[in-house]
This record gives sequence, structure tokens and C-alpha cells, in this order.
Amino acid sequence: MTAPSHTDRARSFDAAAAQYAANRPSYPPALFDAIEELAGRPLTGARVIDVGAGTGIATALLRARGADVLAVEPGDGMAAQFRDTNPDIPIVRGNGNALPVATASADFVTYAQAWHWTDPAHSAPEALRVLRPGGALALWWNTTPLDIPWHAEQAVRIERRFGAHPAVEQNGSGARAALTDPTGRLAFTACRVRWSRRVPIDTHLANIGSHSIFLVHGTEASTAFLTEEKQLLLTAFPDGIIEETYDVDLLVATTS
Repeated sequence: MTAPSHTDRARSFDAAAAQYAANRPSYPPALFDAIEELAGRPLTGARVIDVGAGTGIATALLRARGADVLAVEPGDGMAAQFRDTNPDIPIVRGNGNALPVATASADFVTYAQAWHWTDPAHSAPEALRVLRPGGALALWWNTTPLDIPWHAEQAVRIERRFGAHPAVEQNGSGARAALTDPTGRLAFTACRVRWSRRVPIDTHLANIGSHSIFLVHGTEASTAFLTEEKQLLLTAFPDGIIEETYDVDLLVATTS
């Protein structure tokens, strides 16, 4: 099988938008505390452009924090799910490489699990264009820590079948992409926040199955793997409940 392209993987989420919304992890309050601390300003009352908003998991949390949020999302399926889930939050179609937003109109530009789908040669200057003086660009990813034994074992099984684990794959890669800032104007400060959630095994499997590396390999291959994985997890977690652990890798850069 030909390796799926970056574009194929980016587009794969539209067909799985409902699965994504129902099963993907959220983000802890400590993440938003860290964003405010590193940005040196509160989210409450701030104008935020949340790019690659997907189904709105992060967007809704930014809104709950008191921000005035506009979502930007390129995908048809994801945007439709966003509107169903967050009917009171405005959303426009577009992507980070060419933001459909006025110059100097935002206090924050945020990317939750999305910066790696952009081309920083375009998305970095676009973020700088949209931000007001003193504004902040915040990028973050839920990543899977490999110091948790069962996570590490599962990552090996996934890599053997499909390639790098979808959440492990982001470990460091998003940061490296951001830190190779083509503008030379983004001095990022990094922070890591660990958190966890307890979920049924089926929720965990639906979560990992909503990642692009599974979606692009097709239903048959993904279902076969996830069926095998369920039996292994039930042996390790006979009560059917898993504690998923995440490290949120956060990067924040402020403008002058």
C-alpha cells in the first residue's frame, strides 16, 4: 500500500467527525492557566482565533474561559459537527496558511492539535499578521507519554501495524515544526502539563481509531487491529476501564 500523503491524512477527519467529537480527549484547566501565564494576559475578554478548530473541543473551553472566540476550520465534516456541537460559537471556513481574518484583530491565535497540518512558511506570518501588538500565538498537542508501560506497549503494537502511534507521533514533532519559525520573530516558551482521564475501553479504542493513521488505512484494517487490541486491553484491565494519561505540550510566543 502506498503511504498516505499528508493531505490525505489531513482530509481523513471529515468522515469521522462524529467519532472524533464523541471520543477524543479534552484539555485540563491547568493548560489554560499556563497559556495565560506564558502570554502574560488573561483569556477572559480576549479576542481569540482558534485555527483548525475541528469539532470545537478546545474552542468551547476557550469560550468557557471567557474569551470571545472565532473558529477557523477547513474541513466540511468537521465544520458541520462543530456547528451541531457549538451552535453559539461563530465559525468560518479557512486554514492557517491563509486566515480569513482581518489584520491586527486578535489577542490570541490558538492551534489545538492543528499546527502540524499547516505550512509554517505561511501559517507563521499569517499568525503574526492577525495578532495585535502584545498578542500571543499558542500551540498545543495532547501527546502520549511512553513512561506509562501500557501506553508504551500499545504504541509498539500500533507502529508494527500502521506506523508511528498517532499521539506518540506528535511527541516533539509539533514543537520542532514551530521552533523552525521561518519568520525569525516567534520566540516560543515551552510548557508541559500532565493529566489523565478514566474511560471505558471502547471509548479509548474509538479515540485512537479517530486518528488519521487509522482512518487512511481503511475500515477493514483498523477494525481488525482494534478488535485484537480490545482483547489485549481486557486482559490488562478486566474491569473495562482505562486511565489514559496525556502530556499536553504547549508552546506560546508573544508579539512585540
